[in-house]
Order: sequence, then C-alpha cells, then structure tokens
Amino acid sequence: MSLFLATLLPGLVLTLLGVLLLLNSPVVVSAFSALPRSPAGALVLFGGGVLWFLVRVANMGAADRILGDSNVPWVVGFGALGVLAFRYVPDFLAVRGLSILLLLSATPLLGASFMRYEPQDYPLKVLSYLAIVLALYLAAVPYRLRDFLQWLFARPGRARGLGAALLAAGILLNLVAFTY
Repeated sequence: MSLFLATLLPGLVLTLLGVLLLLNSPVVVSAFSALPRSPAGALVLFGGGVLWFLVRVANMGAADRILGDSNVPWVVGFGALGVLAFRYVPDFLAVRGLSILLLLSATPLLGASFMRYEPQDYPLKVLSYLAIVLALYLAAVPYRLRDFLQWLFARPGRARGLGAALLAAGILLNLVAFTY
C-alpha cells in the first residue's frame, strides 16, 4: 500500500465519522447506540475481521507456523472458532469485530510509513497507535463502548465535540496525504 493511500483512507473514514457525529441526527444516534449488540453489525464487522484474519493465516509462511507443513489446519481451526463465536459468544461481537479490524488495518498503515521519519508521517503513526490501544482495550472490555456511546449521546454537545475533533483529524490526514 502506498503512503498516499495509507494516509488518505483513514483520513476519509475519520472525516465521514466526524460529519456523521456533527449532524447528530436521530438516525445516526440510534445506529451508533445499537452497534455494540447489533447482529447485523456483528456479521459485518466480526465476519469481515474473521475473513481478513483467515486470509492472513492462509498466506503465512513456514516460519510463522508452530506445527505442521500446511496452513490448511490453521485456517480450518480459526474459521471454526469464528463460526462458533457467532453461536456461543454473541454479546458485543460487533465491538470485538471492530477491534479485530482496527488491529489488522494497523499493519498496512504502519507498514507504508516504515523507516520514514519525516514530520508529515507522524499524524498517521500517532493515530494508528491510538487505534491499536483502543482496539486492545475494547477487545478486553467491549461493554465500555456501549457505556461510552450512552455517555456521548446523553448531551448533543458531546457528540458534536467528538465529531469536530474527528473531522479535524480526518482533514489533517487528508491534507497530509497530498504532501507525499
């Protein structure tokens, strides 16, 4: 992935989230509030995270395998765990899926700026590491996202303030992307 694309895509995502939170419409509030326990959100986020992880496992090299000569048993085993999670651990599966996607997306984003030390690379690196910390925290205690969303939407000013901050970060990343 090019550094331009690695900076532009998160910038566009942050800009979109910022605009949605700034609008603070009832549809956006209900969609965000329902996300932590949403079956559709779990299917999209956790399912997407499992598929991406299975692609990574299927393409891992021999040095990454602990046992065996093939990746097939690993793919089948992790695929079975992903399917069983839908059946036996449905609570907050969307939040865990979001955490998986954040962690997996950090690899190409940070890999694009590997061994680059220009000042314009730092916003992408800082936001990537913040996303990693957030993903690890939410994977461990996913109910905190529900609590945060309840707090965020209790007053409209909070959502708009977070939306403004995300919009500013997204615009910054979008502008930095065009400096490469």
